Amino acid sequence: MRKLIDFDDETFSQLKQLGRDRMATLQELADEAFADLLRKHGVPIDLRDALRKSARGVPASAAPAARLPARTRSAAPRQAAQRRGKASGR
Repeated sequence: MRKLIDFDDETFSQLKQLGRDRMATLQELADEAFADLLRKHGVPIDLRDALRKSARGVPASAAPAARLPARTRSAAPRQAAQRRGKASGR
C-alpha cells in the first residue's frame, strides 16, 4: 500500500542525512518511527506482539471489575467433586 506524506524541505533533508548516517532508507526510518509510535500507545505491531500481549492477560487495574473472584469461579467444580465422592462412599 502506498501513501504520500508531505515533509517540509528542512525536515526532508534531515531525514535524508539521518538515513545516510545510519545507512538506512527513508522507508526503514518511517517503519521504525511508526512502530515506536504504535508501541508507545500500546497497539500491537505484528502478530507476535499481539499474541504476547494477549498471553499477559488483563491488566491488574481492570481485573476486579471484569473478573469474578477466584473462590467463586472454582468453588462449584470442587463442590461437585466432593458430592460425587460422598455418593460413591469415599
